[in-house]
This record gives sequence, structure tokens and C-alpha cells, in this order.
Amino acid sequence: MKNLVYTGKTKDVFALDNGNYLLKFKDDCTGKDGVFDPGENSVGLTIDGVGDVNLRMSIYFFEKVNAAGIKTHYVSADLENTTMEVIPGKVFGKGLEVICRHKAVGSFYRRYSDYIEEGADLPAYVEMTFKNDEKGDPLVTEDGLVALGVMTHEQYDDMRDMTRKITQIVADDLKEKGLILYDIKFEFGYDKDGKVMLIDEIASGNMRVYKDGEYVDPMTLSKLFFA
Repeated sequence: MKNLVYTGKTKDVFALDNGNYLLKFKDDCTGKDGVFDPGENSVGLTIDGVGDVNLRMSIYFFEKVNAAGIKTHYVSADLENTTMEVIPGKVFGKGLEVICRHKAVGSFYRRYSDYIEEGADLPAYVEMTFKNDEKGDPLVTEDGLVALGVMTHEQYDDMRDMTRKITQIVADDLKEKGLILYDIKFEFGYDKDGKVMLIDEIASGNMRVYKDGEYVDPMTLSKLFFA
């Protein structure tokens, strides 16, 4: 048996009898005026099969990350029903996004263009933002997170180290396919013992990827990835 507990923009969440949760991936995408945009906060269009490719990529990388000994919420998946079973966990605060950057682009470049050239290499730079549409997803520092009671210094260190390791796993895989990862966005939570774990998904809509110097949009990236 499963009971619907949350309806999200791109996934629905069900509670299972065994104490785990089931994520149902949908074909709804964030965007505006019918144009796909992973940065938008509302559903803008439906693309047939996008739930399937997001789940396929998530399965692929979650299994790699788990095999590397890095804790995630992933248990198993059912491609036929576009669902993923996950262990329960809590988000930090009201939701935190973690970005790892290999290149200076996007909002990072806009903020720091006085100090760096666009597209310059970055040393797996990690930054965190609160998920808050009204406040423009404000950046927050380690000391800020601790002072606000969102997490401990130890949890922050674990999250940063895990982020860098997972990003390298994704980047190495993409590089084998002639694709260069510029940056990637993750979400983390923690289990009943306070242990940090990767949650949500690892899909093309959460990463900025280039091929031969040209940006690859998420749907094209999914097709290239599984070609």
C-alpha cells in the first residue's frame, strides 16, 4: 500500500508500508511560456518521457555513488512505473541547495566578475543556498548555517566532502562521453541518526554541461548520455 504525502512540481511522494517513501517521477517540467528552464520555480510545460530519462540518469548515478561508499537515500527503482524507493530523511532547515562549480559561469560569474574571467577553472568550489523563491535563494556560509541551527560544523564538512566526490564521479563519467561538466546542483538531507545523505535526484536538469564549447540543454544531454 502507498499513501500520497506530497505533490511536487516534478515528483509526487508516497509513504510505503515498510517505512520508506516512493518518488513518482512526472513528465511535468519547470519553465516559463512553454520553454524548459531548470531554474524556474513553476511548472511550465510537459515533455513526454522526461520523467523516464530523469529517473534513468538518477538510477545510474545513485548506484555509482552508493558503490563508492557515499551515503544516499536511494534503495531501488521501477522504470516501468517511473518510481524510485528511498529511505526516509529530513531536509536541512526548510531546504538547502548545494552547488559544486568546476567553471566560473552563471550566478557565480555575475557576482565575482571583477575577480575572474568567465569560464575560468574553479577548484570544485562548493556553495550553499537556502531554497526560498521570494528571497532569491540566498547564499549562506558554514558559520551562518551553524549559527542558525540548520546543521553542525561536522555535517557541513561531510556535505562539502560528499559534494566534491559525487561531482567528480559525474564529471569523470561525462568526460568519457566528450562532455564537460561546468557545475551541478544537489540536495542533501540527514537520516534518523543525523548522518548526511544525498537525496532528490541526479538528473540532467540539475547540471550545466558543455560539448565542444557549446552548452548542451538538459533534454539533449539525456539523449547524448544514453546514446
